[in-house]
Amino acid sequence: MEKEIEKKQKQEKQIAKASCDDKNCHVHGNLKVRGKVFEGIIIRKFPKRIVIQFERMVYIRKYERYKKSKTKIHARLPDCMKDKIKVGDLIKIQECRPLSKLVHFVVIGKVKGEEK
Repeated sequence: MEKEIEKKQKQEKQIAKASCDDKNCHVHGNLKVRGKVFEGIIIRKFPKRIVIQFERMVYIRKYERYKKSKTKIHARLPDCMKDKIKVGDLIKIQECRPLSKLVHFVVIGKVKGEEK
């Protein structure tokens, strides 16, 4: 448990070291994060945005069973994390104010992926 906390603190320090001029960055800018937190795999990457996908179980009352459902969410990718995050990585995103028509989440950090 303590090792996990130390590992998360190291990741936060690494993120804080890489400064950026992005006003929509939750670390270096004015963007406040609140609300829901999700973890998902990156399926597409754009210059300032990513698309993550994750599976969830949905209950169907008629059949009294569950089915798997996939959800896609668009999230803002801050400039300071642009080089560290690639397609296929497992990342954590958190809700923020609406940044555009599609984007209501921001990338908090990488959970698992290729370390180089």
